[in-house]
Amino acid sequence: MRAYRLITEDDTSDFCHRVTEALSKGWELHGSPAYAYDESSGKMRCAQAVIKEAEGEYSRDVKLGAL
Repeated sequence: MRAYRLITEDDTSDFCHRVTEALSKGWELHGSPAYAYDESSGKMRCAQAVIKEAEGEYSRDVKLGAL
């Protein structure tokens, strides 16, 4: 199965740590990061898609962060 996640976070070092953690667990970057202003919180937000090949069949019960 090919798994997909979209990591989002406020524009802080926490975002970079979350992406780095995913990369260290075998996820790969998919496309460019996105950066946008969240008017409701008054903060900039970041997003990065990541993908990973994983064993097994897809199910909505799969915990993507645990892959």
